[in-house]
Amino acid sequence: MRRRFAIISLVIFALAGAAWALDRALPPPMARALAVGGELTDRNGRTLSVLPAAGGVWRLATGVDDVPPHLVAMLVAAEDRRFWHHPGVDPIAMARAAAQWARRGHVVSGGSTLTMQVARLLEPRPRTLRAKAIETLRAIQLEWRYSKREILGLWLTLAPQGGNIEGIRAGSLVWFGRPSRQLDMAEAALLVGLARQPTRSRPDRHPAAARRARDSVLLSRAAPAVSEQDADMALGAPLPLRRQPLPRLAPHLARQLRNGPTTLDAGLQRAVETILTESLATLPDRASIAIMLAETGPRAVRALAGGAWMAQNRAGALDLSAAIRSPGSALKPLLYALAFQEGLVMPATLLSDMPRSFGSYAPENFDHGFAGQITVADALRQSLNLPAVSLLAQLGPVRFAGLLKDAGFSPRLPAGADPSLPLALGGAGFTLRGMLGLYATLADGGRSAPLALRPGPRAQARQVLEPHAAQLVGAILAQPFPAGGPTGIAWKTGTSWGARDAWAMGFDARHVAGVWVGRPDGTPMPGATGARLALPILARVMALVPPAPLAPLQVRAQAAPLAEAPDRLRLLFPPPGAVLEDGADLVIRSAGGQRPLIFMVDGAPIGSEPARREARWQPPGPGHYRITVLDAEGSATGATIRIR
Repeated sequence: MRRRFAIISLVIFALAGAAWALDRALPPPMARALAVGGELTDRNGRTLSVLPAAGGVWRLATGVDDVPPHLVAMLVAAEDRRFWHHPGVDPIAMARAAAQWARRGHVVSGGSTLTMQVARLLEPRPRTLRAKAIETLRAIQLEWRYSKREILGLWLTLAPQGGNIEGIRAGSLVWFGRPSRQLDMAEAALLVGLARQPTRSRPDRHPAAARRARDSVLLSRAAPAVSEQDADMALGAPLPLRRQPLPRLAPHLARQLRNGPTTLDAGLQRAVETILTESLATLPDRASIAIMLAETGPRAVRALAGGAWMAQNRAGALDLSAAIRSPGSALKPLLYALAFQEGLVMPATLLSDMPRSFGSYAPENFDHGFAGQITVADALRQSLNLPAVSLLAQLGPVRFAGLLKDAGFSPRLPAGADPSLPLALGGAGFTLRGMLGLYATLADGGRSAPLALRPGPRAQARQVLEPHAAQLVGAILAQPFPAGGPTGIAWKTGTSWGARDAWAMGFDARHVAGVWVGRPDGTPMPGATGARLALPILARVMALVPPAPLAPLQVRAQAAPLAEAPDRLRLLFPPPGAVLEDGADLVIRSAGGQRPLIFMVDGAPIGSEPARREARWQPPGPGHYRITVLDAEGSATGATIRIR
C-alpha cells in the first residue's frame, strides 16, 4: 500500500514537474496582448488621442475596470456561464458539444470557454482538431498563470470588433464615440456579439446581422446583473450605422509622448484647436499657427496645439511649438524687467526716442518714425526700438542673455556668435515653448521653473528676477485688447525681421498663453504683424479661462531723461559717389539730427514731409547732382552722385 502510494506520489510529482518545465519552455505567446496602441489622457483621465498598434490595428489595453459590470455579466452569460469555476476547460460544455457533433454531423456549439477563446486570440490558428487541442492546453496554462480577472482583461483587449478594430475600448470609441465605461446595455451587448462574427456582423455593413448578434446576447439572461426589463428595453435601441472618428486631440504631443497621462485639459485643448482651425482662414497662404496655454503656478500646460494638423499646404505634421524662430519685440518685457531690477529706470523715467547709432548699428522703429521724449512705460507699451536698444547697451547684452539662461530658456545664437544689441529686438532664436516659459517667469513674480507636460512632482522654482520688477512689467502691459476681449491681461506682440514670424504673448494672475503665426518654411508674409495676426487669437485663448485680471499701472512722467549722446545728422542713401540709373524715383534717406528736415538737390528744396527722414526725387536726366539735408539746428550733410 505504501509502495503504491509512493509510486502515485512520484508520478504526480513527475507530471507536475513536467508540466512546470513545459510551461517555462513554452510560455503563452503574449505578444499580441502586449502590442497595444498608444493612448494619451488628460489630467482627469479623459482620452485625448489614440495611436494604432503595429500593423495599423486599433487595439487598446482593456481591463475589467474599464468596462461596466453589465458588459462582463452579459459576456459570461452568453459565452461561458461556468467561467468563474472551471480550470480553463469546461468538461460539461465539451461533452455537450461532442454529443451534438456526433448526433448532427456538424458543429452546433464549440464548447470553447472564454479562456480558450483568449488562447485562440493570442495565437490565431486554422480551426482544426489539432488547433482545438492546443487551445485546450493553452487555456489550462493561462488559468495556471493568471487570475480570472486578468484572463477577462485579455479577452476585452483582443476581442475582434470588425475590420482593424480589436478590443472593447477601441470598439466603444469606433462604434459609439465614447469611453467603454459609459456603454449602456444595448451598446455593451453589440460589442460582445460582434466579437463572435466581426466580419459578418459589422453594423456599418450588415446592420441586420449586427442586430441579431446583439439581441442574442441580450436574450442570454443568466446573470443577475442583467434584468429582464433592462434587456427588453435594450432590444429596441438603434444601431450605429457608421464608424466614429477616433480621438485625435493634441496630435503633435501624442506623437511625442505616445502614452500615459498629461497635464492637458481635454476641454481647453478642444477649444484651442477649434480657435486654431477657425483662425486659419484669416492667415496668409501657407501660414500656420501654434498655440500654448499653461497654468502659471504649477507650470502645467493645459493646451498645446503645434500646428494645423489636417490643413492642406501648412506642414501640419510639424510641431511648430518647438520650432526655433525670432521673437521680434516679444523679448522686450524681459529686458525692461531687468532694467527695473537694476534700478536703471522706473516706469515714469523719460527716455529719448530719437535717432541714434550704436557704432555701426542704427536701429529704427517699425514705422520709421520717432516719438521724442517718452516714459519707459509708454516706450514698452508702444514697443519702441531705440529706447530698448539704449537700455540693453547700458545693461549689457551678456547680462541680458544671462537672465534668459537663468530662467531656463537660453537664446539660440549663430554658431560662434556672442550676445549683441540686436538681442533687444529679437535677434536670436526661441521656441514658443521657451517664450511661454519666459512669460510664465514674469507672471509668477520672477520665479523660473520648467513647463510641465506630465503630472507628477515639480522642480522647485528659482527666483531669477526680483518680484517688483516682474510685477511692474505685468502692470504696464495690462491693457485692453484692441479688438475687445477679456480685461486685465498683460500682453505683448512681436514681429520678426522680414515679417516671417508674428507673436502674441499674454498672462493674467493665473494663466499664461502664447501664439505664434508664420509659414513653416520661414518665408516672409508681407504686411504681417503680431498685432494683426496673432493678437486676436491670443484674446480668444485667454477668454477660455476664468478671469484673474491684473491691475494696470498708470504712469506720469516724473524723472529726468537718461543722458544720451546726441545723434548726428547722416545721409543714409545715396552714398557719396553713387552711380545710379536714370528713369526711376530716388528715395533719399537720412538718420539723426533734429527734425524738421529739409532735403535739397543742387541747393533747391524738394518736396518732403517735415516729420519724415526720407524724401522722393525724380532726377531730370543724366548728370552730376549734389544732395544736401539740413536739420532744425542748422546741421547739414550731403553727397555728390551721378545719374547715367
